[in-house]
Amino acid sequence: MVGSSWALVFARAGFEVSVYDQSAAAVGDTLTFVRAALDDLSAQGLGGAESADVVHARLKPVTTLEAALEGVDYIQESAPERLEIKRELYQRLDAIAAPNIILASSTSGLPASSFTETLAHRERCLVVHPINPPHLVPLVELVPAPWTDAVVLARAAELMRHAGQSPIQLSREINGFVVNRLQSALLGEAFRLVEDGICSSADVDKAMSDGLGLRWFFMGPFETIDLNAKNGVAEYCKNLGAMYYGLAKEQADPREWKTPLVESIEQQRRQVTTASGLAARRSWRDRCLAAFVAAKRRVLDEQQTASTTE
Repeated sequence: MVGSSWALVFARAGFEVSVYDQSAAAVGDTLTFVRAALDDLSAQGLGGAESADVVHARLKPVTTLEAALEGVDYIQESAPERLEIKRELYQRLDAIAAPNIILASSTSGLPASSFTETLAHRERCLVVHPINPPHLVPLVELVPAPWTDAVVLARAAELMRHAGQSPIQLSREINGFVVNRLQSALLGEAFRLVEDGICSSADVDKAMSDGLGLRWFFMGPFETIDLNAKNGVAEYCKNLGAMYYGLAKEQADPREWKTPLVESIEQQRRQVTTASGLAARRSWRDRCLAAFVAAKRRVLDEQQTASTTE
């Protein structure tokens, strides 16, 4: 799913894109996905100046890894999250690709150092981690290995900006990167609230979708608290810092997501969305995201225009 969305990101930005997978069916699924997504984007007013046919024509399905690397400048790898697969694949990529070609991984949590250390040209490797699906969610985390060349990092950041993504750059590798660490803290508390019988999984979701998520949709946590006190973030921390410290001490005991708890949440979720309905619900999610992105872009543009004319 991530690789298919990446293909759309790059094709929409004007790049010729070679699409490769060991499975020919997976390549076909990518082409089908991109076409359907382009139609959905157009329906939401996010289609851009070029037609879907023009963008889709930039995708070139290939049947070998050698063909995929021929004449390219950049590789976005989205193979399964298994270390042995990454190591074997990067050995092949490093042997085939010219030394100036960037090798970027979509991995959600494996540091690049764990599968590139022995490569002859390891300095051109890094993590470029998207938030799924990247053709709708622009944030990208750039995570260098200890040996990643600074020029490679800069080139990757520039490419992401050119492709319409919103890159953030980490100074070094860290478990989970930034987004998953933030999400981990939230998920840990969400599971705890359900496990302790405080509320249902549906109510936790509602607390986000009808509460925090409405603000976090267009501003981050620091700006949120900066605006939630009359005189800004320092006053907010003075007023509520002790409370949050107390909460942090309560939450300092990490808990496993044990099977009975997971089964209970699974049962609650399947009452909302059946297993057979998950694919349709993902499509609904993507349509909602596209609509929200369009609305966010319009509102922020209007606010910027108003600020400029004041």
